[in-house]
Amino acid sequence: MKNKKGLFITVEGCEGCGKSTQSKLLKQYLQDKGFTVVLTREPGGNIVAEKIRDILLNPSFKITSLCELFLYEASRIQHLSDVIKPNLQKGNVVICDRFTDSTIAYQGFGRKIDIKTIEKLNNVATEGIKPDLTLYLDIAPKTGIERAKIKNDFTDGDRIERETLKFHNNVRKGFLTLAKMYPDRIKKIKNQDTIANTQKLIIAEIEKCLKI
Repeated sequence: MKNKKGLFITVEGCEGCGKSTQSKLLKQYLQDKGFTVVLTREPGGNIVAEKIRDILLNPSFKITSLCELFLYEASRIQHLSDVIKPNLQKGNVVICDRFTDSTIAYQGFGRKIDIKTIEKLNNVATEGIKPDLTLYLDIAPKTGIERAKIKNDFTDGDRIERETLKFHNNVRKGFLTLAKMYPDRIKKIKNQDTIANTQKLIIAEIEKCLKI
């Protein structure tokens, strides 16, 4: 099947929600349906952005909230230019593990940076490109942290994973708020007891979107 136009799908959620696993499964599902699919991630997705990712997630670095925000946006600009835009223009399906909603949830609700400021920077970084569909995998942060095998004292994991439970709870509030604000785009997927059962809910939403 040749795609008539590019389709941009993002997968969002808190730590340990299963984004990476479900993104890979979704890619395989769509490829089996005949779509050309590119799976990428943020921060990262290309050489420059991956280097920025290394800085952002390194627990040995102390980074101010605004510096963190600008690093995410810088990574996004290069990622969009090198990966997302070219593939959408080719008519491919692009699945991105995290995108602008994560910036609002983590840096806005988590770090308490002004939301309007983040939205303006997001628009600049993305050139106004927005996902056609966002799958938000909802999970209680404490459960997600445990699934990610991060110690309860938050002294293990990357720089973001080591944040307090209060921080992660605020991030989840951010995602839930966005899901209510944009119900046509953001589809809330409640994490199920198994990976397969969560995947079934995701496929149901994908089939509605693609009408397949």
